[in-house]
Amino acid sequence: MKKKIYIAGAGGMLGQAFYRIFKDDYEIRCTDKDVNENWLSFLDFRDFQNYKKDVEAFKPDYLFHLGAYTDLEFCELNADDTYLTNTTSVENAVFIANKLNIPLLYISTAGIFDGKKDFYDDWDEPNPLGHYARSKYMGERFVRENAKRFIICRAGWMMGGGPDKDKKFINKIIKQLNSGKRDLYIVNDKDGTPTYTVDFAKNVKLLVEKEYWGLYNMVCGGETSRMGVALELIKVLGLENQVRCHEVTSSYFENTYFAPRPPSERLVNKKLELRNLNIMQDWRIALREYINDYYADFLTTEVQLPVKEEIIIS
Repeated sequence: MKKKIYIAGAGGMLGQAFYRIFKDDYEIRCTDKDVNENWLSFLDFRDFQNYKKDVEAFKPDYLFHLGAYTDLEFCELNADDTYLTNTTSVENAVFIANKLNIPLLYISTAGIFDGKKDFYDDWDEPNPLGHYARSKYMGERFVRENAKRFIICRAGWMMGGGPDKDKKFINKIIKQLNSGKRDLYIVNDKDGTPTYTVDFAKNVKLLVEKEYWGLYNMVCGGETSRMGVALELIKVLGLENQVRCHEVTSSYFENTYFAPRPPSERLVNKKLELRNLNIMQDWRIALREYINDYYADFLTTEVQLPVKEEIIIS
């Protein structure tokens, strides 16, 4: 019989990838307060009693707690809702997993560091800036200090989900290009490591099956910056001769993106490497796969954004 996984907060870009990677080998129940797929059922994991009741009824072998508010500006303006969603709901998950004596998966973030170092490995001490980072770090700490068995995976700059679910950097640029813009203003003072959701889900699956519990950095290979990602995306789209990227500092967007962000969110997958379990691809390869898998139909139907045939990779 297939083992069972309850995936809470599965309505976003990461949940879509987990559904794709786990659905064939496991019996899964996916829930979210935003039911935007036919494989989703309604559950608000902030409601402890209903969360507990629904998980217990499914009798899973694993509990994956994925959902969180990730819009930093929203989190700064809605602190109580942020901690309720990103922190106390994680405590709910820990209580439930411990009662059922099953492992818990929690997703943390590179954003919990202050950016004073160029790179952070699995053992560096976080120092969160802002309500988003603090709420996620407090969730991480509660899992580390209280869960019986757990996997915590720290992700970097997420890319995944395609046009409908990607609310991050890649889709924001594509939307600008699709609207006809050919001059982009990209910050030159933010470094990080992209994380392709599909590769992330595959690496989590490997850890679960090997039963290597613990805390892991889990990002794509290679170091880059916001500017580096933008230039590579333009290259992938075949628009090098049409689009100009202008370097600006973060202060250029200070009215729109006012939440504190660390200058460096670069992670190193040191523990995965030491255990010989690092299957995360280089971010450039992952970016091409992402565009090919999720945007090919979207891009070819938009007259503003032609796609070169040679970017389609097998």
